[in-house]
Amino acid sequence: MSTHIITPPRTKARSARRFSGNRSNWRLWVLVTPALIFVALFAYVPMWGIQLAFRKFDPVKGLTGGEWMGFKYFTNFFSSPLFSDIMINTVRISLWTLVTGFFFPIVLALLINQVASKRIKGFIQTVTYMPHFISVVVIVSMLNIFLAPGSGLLGFLGGETSLMGSPTAITHIYWASEVWQHVGWNAIIYLAALSSVDVSLYEAARIDGAGRLSIIRHVDIPAIAPTCVILLILTMGSVLAVGFDKIYLMQNALNLPATEVISTYTYKIGILGSQFSYSTAIGLFNTIVNFCFLVAANALSKRVSGSSIF
Repeated sequence: MSTHIITPPRTKARSARRFSGNRSNWRLWVLVTPALIFVALFAYVPMWGIQLAFRKFDPVKGLTGGEWMGFKYFTNFFSSPLFSDIMINTVRISLWTLVTGFFFPIVLALLINQVASKRIKGFIQTVTYMPHFISVVVIVSMLNIFLAPGSGLLGFLGGETSLMGSPTAITHIYWASEVWQHVGWNAIIYLAALSSVDVSLYEAARIDGAGRLSIIRHVDIPAIAPTCVILLILTMGSVLAVGFDKIYLMQNALNLPATEVISTYTYKIGILGSQFSYSTAIGLFNTIVNFCFLVAANALSKRVSGSSIF
């Protein structure tokens, strides 16, 4: 005699509860619907044009009507004489910008957090994050004026050659100006994380005889460590994404060998040269590399520290 065990329909019960929960929260879905539509319209619908990287663009037939070329445009880019120089310039500028732009806001936030006077702390915060609101065009114009030979700061110091035209100095100018412009703004999120630290931890550390450096090491840094990890992972997703507008404005005939990056090369090939399929392939390659860095950084962070974004 066989015995049959009847199991309750858990799957249907779970789906029913999930449906009823979503139904009861319909107001929240109404609020989030415009954001979902916006993301779908401007982030996912344009992905249909990615296939242009594998087709020969035909203005008459549109994005999807051209002849299928496979990986021809990727091969052309990899075999181009400019490929190595472009990749080296992109990695050098973006990597050092990432490193300096990641550590300096942390240091600034830790230092500001140690200031006892609220008035002085607010003044420092205002002075440091105000350059973030200056236009990139204005920033580059200031660099051209200050570093011009015979005038500005360089002329005051007796310089006779333009640093903006030096291939070796232009990357350092880019890093320094990026840090100066965005260090205060990027430090705000770390200051917000430090503001949530329990005051009793500082009091206990001072009772134990801890100095400022010890408090920073044992209280402040552990408090902002999860925030640092998340922001580092997100930043790794744009490791090859050098800002087009600033580096393009800083380019000239003298520093071009050191400032030609993927974004500027794609603009010149695609928009100015009307090679749309070729430029789409270069942009897709750049996106895939950034995505791989993002996934690798997230997996490494999840294994080492347990913090991740997915």
